[in-house]
Amino acid sequence: MTRLIEPYNYHESPLLIVISGPSGSGKDTVINHLKQSGWPFHFVITATSRLPRQNEINGVDYFFITKQEFEEMIAQDELLEHALVYGDYKGVPKKQVREALASGQDVIMRVDVQGAATMRRLAPEAVLIYLSAESEEALTYRLRRRQTDSEEQLQRRLATARRELEQLDLFDYVVINPAGRLEETCQKIMAIITAEKCRVQQREINL
Repeated sequence: MTRLIEPYNYHESPLLIVISGPSGSGKDTVINHLKQSGWPFHFVITATSRLPRQNEINGVDYFFITKQEFEEMIAQDELLEHALVYGDYKGVPKKQVREALASGQDVIMRVDVQGAATMRRLAPEAVLIYLSAESEEALTYRLRRRQTDSEEQLQRRLATARRELEQLDLFDYVVINPAGRLEETCQKIMAIITAEKCRVQQREINL
């Protein structure tokens, strides 16, 4: 008779999920939808020195701080990663990520591709997901619709997006986020997380 081996010692380790992609790919929209769906994740709040856009709330969407305050955080080594993006700082405070992982919570953070490369170096076992629009034309349309950039800034964002595509091998997964199909996009991300939780060899995050 074949003896069944039961996974008595199996346990799920908390995941660090990094969602990245170009400006206009829908990172904030996807994160907000996941929050509203009630999943018990810790959603990292990124610090930024840029001004809030319409309807953005300090401490909910971002921590909006001055460049001087941000530079003080850099000097005091309070950030996991940071970058100067289109003239403004963005970064992830260390404390909230470490505390959430230590409590057993899965952590989801949004960063740009430069930040994802840093997280891959700092936490090789993080799950990196690249979020993309369905085409460059769709990305251009979304960026124009935001009406927050000059034409020069928009073209700079598109050029950056093209360069970032060359780093796709950095990521574990790619998820296309077509217009009007937000629920489908979020279901794909949840499927990735569910599959990762079922791995025999669990990812161990050390920060």
